[in-house]
Amino acid sequence: MAQAALGAAGLHFDELNKLRVLDPAVAQQTAQLREECRAFLDKIVEFQKIVGSLIELVDQLAKAAESEKMKAIGARNLLKSIAKQREAQEQQLQALIAEKKMQLERYRIEYETLCKIEADQNEFIDQFIFQK
Repeated sequence: MAQAALGAAGLHFDELNKLRVLDPAVAQQTAQLREECRAFLDKIVEFQKIVGSLIELVDQLAKAAESEKMKAIGARNLLKSIAKQREAQEQQLQALIAEKKMQLERYRIEYETLCKIEADQNEFIDQFIFQK
């Protein structure tokens, strides 16, 4: 009867016969909820650690990929530069070939002219010798 009167007043006895304001079942549920919350928080902390390490790994991979991308861009630019240099060198060589062909043509014409002059001089010499 005393317990009923105390219960009506919102006071309860626990398993150790201590006077409590909360009902023992509610207190037990509260303690169980507290433990579940701690376990949940521990899982959340572990999850955050895993996610943090995953983010670090992804960042490292992104940096590595960016580095490789820059290397590839540099190599591509180098190849373009080499191609342009070869193209310019080819143009220079083509111009040199054209110049040498023109020089060869001048030398050929000069040679033909000199051969003609030599033939004329030999003919003149032969005529001079025969006249004597």
